[in-house]
Amino acid sequence: MERNDARAADAIALFCYQAKKWLGAFTASLGGLDTLVFAGGIGENSPPIRSRICAGLGFLALELNETANATNAALISKDTSRVAVRVIRTDEELMIARSTCQAVEAKRGNVKP
Repeated sequence: MERNDARAADAIALFCYQAKKWLGAFTASLGGLDTLVFAGGIGENSPPIRSRICAGLGFLALELNETANATNAALISKDTSRVAVRVIRTDEELMIARSTCQAVEAKRGNVKP
């Protein structure tokens, strides 16, 4: 889609730029970075996006293992990387359901007969 639609290409480029920008800002404010975690739909399922976000972050001693990244491995950083880069599976629907149940139960506990 990106190759055939300039707007899609711009949106993806902006997304990757913003992710990298925030990553840099958070790394600076935290005084360093030990682990970078990709999760959720794009983070779990898009090796090209993960690669684009990590590109140019060598100054953080982050080295991506492109082979592991391409297979959506749990650990996608090189052994020599000082920053571990991980892909963690999430289940947003389950978490939303659990949070909803907790909210309903809390509300029931506050209702006086």
